[in-house]
Amino acid sequence: MSFTSEDPDIASVVAAELRLMDRAVRNSRAESAALLDPEFREFASSGRVWDRESILDAMSSDRSMAPITDNITAMRLAPNVIQLTYRTRSPERTTVRSSIWLLRDGTWKLYFHQGTPQASDNNPA
Repeated sequence: MSFTSEDPDIASVVAAELRLMDRAVRNSRAESAALLDPEFREFASSGRVWDRESILDAMSSDRSMAPITDNITAMRLAPNVIQLTYRTRSPERTTVRSSIWLLRDGTWKLYFHQGTPQASDNNPA
């Protein structure tokens, strides 16, 4: 998936989001932790609520195939806040996703993420 933006912050955030889907990054607790805000929360497509430590634990043992990602849009909500929306597809389901990234001490960190199964899916979340 390629994404271009004339805003270097948006380009950086999109690249960081895509890195979090890379299995080598996901399996490295240090690399993943560097991208997550200390107050990170996720509402997963399964309905589970994750905090930073629990998602780091889960990602470190994730052996699934990386999903196909498309339809990325990005919007700066404030000088230090960027929202991404996109879709991921895997053999199990198609999920629409939204992420909120915050600029903290000069570094973009993923603060919030939500995944919602796409309505046309026949598979329960």
